[in-house]
Amino acid sequence: MSTVASLQSVGVTRNGRELLSDINWTIDSQDRWVILGPNGAGKTTLLTLLASLMHPTTGELMVLDEQVGKTDVFELRPRVGFASSAMAKRLPRSETVRDAVLTAAQAVTGRWREEYDDIDIRRAERVLGEWNLGELADRTVGTLSDGELKRVQIARSVMTDPELLLLDEPAGSLDLGGREGVIALLDQFAAWEGAPAMVMVTHHVEEIPPSFTHVLLLHEGHVYGQGPLDEWITSEHLTSVFDTPLTVTRQDGRFQARLAS
Repeated sequence: MSTVASLQSVGVTRNGRELLSDINWTIDSQDRWVILGPNGAGKTTLLTLLASLMHPTTGELMVLDEQVGKTDVFELRPRVGFASSAMAKRLPRSETVRDAVLTAAQAVTGRWREEYDDIDIRRAERVLGEWNLGELADRTVGTLSDGELKRVQIARSVMTDPELLLLDEPAGSLDLGGREGVIALLDQFAAWEGAPAMVMVTHHVEEIPPSFTHVLLLHEGHVYGQGPLDEWITSEHLTSVFDTPLTVTRQDGRFQARLAS
C-alpha cells in the first residue's frame, strides 16, 4: 500500500471567505473514501484540490508524489480521473458516446482531427462495455438520460487508467433505477483489486457503495472526523455533522439515514 495523496494543514480562502481550514488527510492506494457533509461544507472544493484544479491557500497538498502549486499540473492531471457534472457540460451534445470516452486519451473534449492508437481504441471499447455503454456507443451525448450521462462521465474518467479516481456526486439527481445502477457498477469497480484509490463526494449515505472503506466528515470547512465507515457513519456523528437528529442503520452493506423519532 502506498500513499496517493496527503494534505497537511490545508486551507482554502476565496474572496475573503474561508472554504476549508486545517485539513489533514492521507489517502492510500487501496482506500475507497467518501466525503460526506451538508451543503457548503467544502466537499467539492476538497475534490477540486485533489484534481489539481485549485491550489491551497495554506498548507501542503501532495498528489501522486507531486506538490500541487509547485509542479506542472498539466502532467499531473492526466494521472487523476475526475467525473463531475462540470466536465459533462463540456462535452459537445453532438459527440458520440464512443468519442466522448475515447477523447479522454488525449485530454480533449470534442473529437476533431487527432489520431488515436489502436490501444486507445481497444481500451475505449472495453471501458464502454464495463460501464454498460456498449449499446449506446453510437448515440450522441445530447440524447442521453441523466443516468446514462453519469455513466459516460465515469467511463471517461477511467479511460486513462488513473492512479486516483475522483467522483463528484456520481449518483446525484438520478431516479431510483438510475441511482441503483450506478451504485452497483461503482461497487463492482471499487472491489476490483486493480482499481485505483477512489474518493467520492455525496450528500446521501444511501449512495455509498458497499465496497467503499472510509469516510471523511466535513462540517463548515473543517474535518469533523475521518476513518472506517462503521466507526464514523453513526447516528451520533451524522446528527452532529448535519445539525439534525438522525437515525442511521446499515443492512447488506448499505447505509440508510432518517429523521430520528
